[in-house]
Parts: sequence; structure tokens; C-alpha cells
Amino acid sequence: MNKGYDIIIPVFNEKKIIELFDYLFENIKYFNKIFICYDLDEDITIKLINQSKYKFIEKIKFLKNPFNGPCEAIKRGLNESKSEAAIVYPADDFFNAKILDEMYLLSKKGYEIVCPSRFIKGGLIKNCPLIKFLIVKCVSITLYYFSSLKIKDPTNGFRLFSNNVLKSYKIESTLGFSYSLELLVKSHLDHRKIIEIPSIWIERLDKKSNFKILKWSKDYLKWFFKVIFN
Repeated sequence: MNKGYDIIIPVFNEKKIIELFDYLFENIKYFNKIFICYDLDEDITIKLINQSKYKFIEKIKFLKNPFNGPCEAIKRGLNESKSEAAIVYPADDFFNAKILDEMYLLSKKGYEIVCPSRFIKGGLIKNCPLIKFLIVKCVSITLYYFSSLKIKDPTNGFRLFSNNVLKSYKIESTLGFSYSLELLVKSHLDHRKIIEIPSIWIERLDKKSNFKILKWSKDYLKWFFKVIFN
């Protein structure tokens, strides 16, 4: 196992991927690999990287998803990680790179999941579509007050997982970003140390949201009810 952490970035035609790399490389130092997880060879993200100064950077590795969708792409990246921890990071997040090293240092103190939160003091969420916001907030409030899981942003896919967590559980989820809630619930029920820290999320207005609640709800509801009725 390598010291430090890996970054898992699921991508789909990310036109600003080079700007994201610039932002990340300016703000982090304890990372080992950045895994770019993609579905299709035609994804322009790959072309943009291969035409940039990052083409020959050994820390950047491409991983093709053998299936389709963000959940399977992220699972491929998590399975590939050989570091002390792995952080799943959104490809359009230009706000939170400065907390990645902080998340890793918290994992060194024994926290096995570090949860960036938009809903605790210091957190922020802006430009989020109303339906998406209401659903996410409703789930968060329900779990916080009606279960033993005292996390205020349980559905956030941006999260650090220790290598021990990743080795301990086989991810059953296949849809959306439900893997994150699944690992959170399993770790909580096994009494692992979990902590929340403030994070910022400003929804991009120039990019269509890939949030598909009806399609993904089956996997989310499974873990929602698992922790509610445990």
C-alpha cells in the first residue's frame, strides 16, 4: 500500500479538464495518482488531456469503464487504488481542492470516511436545481433525525474512503452515486470513525446536470431504508 491518496474522477466530455488539473496541481501535495474514469473512447476529455502538457504526467492514469454510468466508472477507479485512501472528486469541482490534503490528514488520525458537507456550518450550495435540492435536503434531514447516522450530507458523492473500507466491502450499487451512501451506511453500522467537514458546491450553469433521481432511486432507497430500520 502506498502512502498518500488517489483521486478518482469520473468524466464525460469535460471541456474544462485542463483547468481542473491546473487547479488541483496548484493545491494538493499528498496525492499519488489521478484516475480518469471514462465510458467511451470518443469522450473528448481523453483527447483534451492527450493534447495538453499533462499527456506524459505519470500521476494521471486513464481507466475505461467496462460498463456504463458514473457508479461503475467510480468502482473501477476505487478498485484500482493502492494508496492509503481514495477520494472521489467531481470533474467540475473548482472549489474544494484545498481541502483534499486536509481530508487525507484526517484519515491519518483514524477517520475511515471523510465527508465534505454542503449542509454544515461553513458549507455552501448554490445554483442547484430546485427539485434536486429538495430531494437531497429531504433525504439528509430524514436520515439525520430518524436514524443513527448523524451525517448532514449523506448523499454527496465527493468523499474520502480509507483503503481499509475499500477492502472490507464489495460495492453492490450499480447506479448513480449510490456507492457513496452504501459505503457510508455499511461503515456506520460497523462503527467505523466518520467525520464531516465543510465544502462548497456551486452548480455549473453551462453544463446540464446528470442527476437522474428516478433512474437511480432503487439503489439509494435500499441503503436509505437499511440505516433507517437497523
